[in-house]
Amino acid sequence: MVNRLRKTMGMTALASVLMASASVQAEDKVFGWVENAFIEPWGIGVKAKLDSGALTSSLDARDIEIFEKDGEDWVRFRLKLEDQASGETFSDEIERPLYREQTVRGAGGRDERPVVLMDVCMGDTIYEEQFSLRDREEMIYPLLLGRRTISHLGLLDVRRTFLQTPECGENAEYVPHDPEDDQT
Repeated sequence: MVNRLRKTMGMTALASVLMASASVQAEDKVFGWVENAFIEPWGIGVKAKLDSGALTSSLDARDIEIFEKDGEDWVRFRLKLEDQASGETFSDEIERPLYREQTVRGAGGRDERPVVLMDVCMGDTIYEEQFSLRDREEMIYPLLLGRRTISHLGLLDVRRTFLQTPECGENAEYVPHDPEDDQT
């Protein structure tokens, strides 16, 4: 009798977990490994590669310099991005507070990169995310979204591309950066 009760309780618990998991997944949006995105507030349409192998997102930036403003470290950089819809090149100098510095280690050695908070429209939501700045001119995708950002979006289908259309109007949901993400 005790074994039967344990077995029934175990099956009930398993069924509850599976149902909860299915309901969460049903609510999540699914993104492909390449998606269109808008860099906000400028509305620049770019192709973004969703890369689960990278932790921090990266944005193509030129002429990067760290400077002091009002006793704080800031970053000045130039965005030079071709808008996917119009074909026009957006080239503006941007200034943002330095959020942190990132050390990247690879086959080529160590690289220090500034990280800033910026907004990106994915699907129908604007996300404030961390972006390391680096010259990605030689890369196919000017915007790389890492695991921190992907974890906010929903699910990633690595077999497909362009599953969501960026449509962020004035009433779009805004998801601010969560400093808790810095711990992952």
